[in-house]
Amino acid sequence: MEAENCTQVSKFLLLGLSDDPELQPMFFGLFLSMCLVTVLGNLLIILAVSSDPHLHTPMYFFLSNLSLADICFISTTVPKMLVNIQAQNKDISYIECLAQAYFLSTFAGMDNFLLTMMAYDRFVAICHPLSYTAVMNPRFCVLLILLSWFIIFWVSLIDILLVKRLNFSTSTEIPHFFCGLAQLLNVATSDTLINNIFLYVSTALLGMFPMTGILFSYSQIVSSLMKMSSVASKYKAFSTCGSHLCVVCLFYGTGLVEYLTSAVTHSSLRTMMASMMYTVVTPMLNPFIYSLRNKDVKGALGRLLSRAAPCP
Repeated sequence: MEAENCTQVSKFLLLGLSDDPELQPMFFGLFLSMCLVTVLGNLLIILAVSSDPHLHTPMYFFLSNLSLADICFISTTVPKMLVNIQAQNKDISYIECLAQAYFLSTFAGMDNFLLTMMAYDRFVAICHPLSYTAVMNPRFCVLLILLSWFIIFWVSLIDILLVKRLNFSTSTEIPHFFCGLAQLLNVATSDTLINNIFLYVSTALLGMFPMTGILFSYSQIVSSLMKMSSVASKYKAFSTCGSHLCVVCLFYGTGLVEYLTSAVTHSSLRTMMASMMYTVVTPMLNPFIYSLRNKDVKGALGRLLSRAAPCP
């Protein structure tokens, strides 16, 4: 098939999870439900944090930003898939595909940075409690957020600009339910060496440094906990980290499964299932983890819902 420059390609074909028409209503209902639960759950976390003065702390400031990033993360992929299922159409325009890949990379990167900030917050709170207020001041927290957005904005933009120089065949089929950088590089007909080098280097740097920061923070936290004589003090200190640890394990665990699945297996279905865990299930579970395991968030949600409930 004759390859043409990607600026002349008007659309791609997203093959989706299945071609079976009998399964389409089930997929539509399943993904619509997960999308609504994710948006509602994370929106409740944002409202609870913003409305409760007890949660106006750095940890919950980062949590509300994580919830916002998760809403944007799932909104990048699922709505387009639902539209295609409903319209019985697999087309996605070239611009839509690049935009989807850009925002996926951006919001995944922000999740990564925010989890690192939350780990650093717990490190300062437990290991250096007397300096906590001075170190984790509002100005510093906002600066961390803005710096993270700036870095991930430019890294994702460079990735997309490098994709624009690639060639694609007409009516290119993408064996997935969304457009990601890896999927676009796999279906390109021109040399992707530069793209792969930049993608691997940026992923390694933006993935390994935050992960190293999280591991260092928790190693210091565990070391500080071991020095505490009171069991109650140990439990109280570590209980503030429990929800964050669960989210970190879920985020990096599903991300690792997605990477290993795409690298080891040639089955597009297995790759898509692993991607679904990372891009859909993880953002949906985060609010449940924080609302069920964190007493402060649970209490704030209860007060929020009680205020919203109509008086008898």
